[in-house]
Amino acid sequence: MIKAIFFDLDDTLLWDQKSISEAFKATCEYAAEKYEVDAEQLEEAVREEARELYASYDTYSFTQMIGINPFEGLWGDFGDEGIEFGKMKEFAPAYRRDSWIRGLKSLGINDEEFGAELAERFPLERKKRPFLYDETFQVLNELHDKYRLLLLTNGSPELQNTKLAITPELVPYFDHIVISGGFGKGKPDVSIFEHALERMNVSKDEVLMVGDNLMTDILGASRCGIQSVWINRHEKERNEVIPTYEITHLEELYPILQSLK
Repeated sequence: MIKAIFFDLDDTLLWDQKSISEAFKATCEYAAEKYEVDAEQLEEAVREEARELYASYDTYSFTQMIGINPFEGLWGDFGDEGIEFGKMKEFAPAYRRDSWIRGLKSLGINDEEFGAELAERFPLERKKRPFLYDETFQVLNELHDKYRLLLLTNGSPELQNTKLAITPELVPYFDHIVISGGFGKGKPDVSIFEHALERMNVSKDEVLMVGDNLMTDILGASRCGIQSVWINRHEKERNEVIPTYEITHLEELYPILQSLK
């Protein structure tokens, strides 16, 4: 019998990809007001430069393990405890600035001062755009009184808590919030799932894990012996990781939970 549900945060409850895309759009359209540049081309150029720069730092393997992507690096401050986060905090300002400066240069615009301005503008634009999926609160309202809920998210504690601070209605639904950067390992490591089970005082047979990422949420749950629900809103193709259930909308959880009673 299912007693608890573990939810992923980004692109499961929060529509993080849309928030990032809209922040890029706003920042690049601002740039296009000053220079004759295609906003979409600038976005793609900055994304490419950011990916390349991000992978060049010696913290890259840590960010992969904890689950912090290059675009979170463009707006996170990383004031978290720990040596690796200390390194990230140190290089973050230059990383942001260089991503935008190099993106502009790749389109023939050599203006470091403006690149630095865009680097400061992007985090502000991202914080103004905390998108959630339409059904998020409806589903949480429905499940909150029937199951214990835990939020299990990869990322920097400071950054994930910032996301929660700008969507404060989310937090009260959860008995516990587990963030990989605070725990020290990220999904799909089995240990973070075992830690979540301990926090909720439930067995693996009493839990359902709901998430959008096959290689973190679903793989980790599978390794731990927890049943999983893959929320596949955008018709992604399956790989070798097989979820227990696959849905395209969170409301499809209702019949699954009914069948498991």
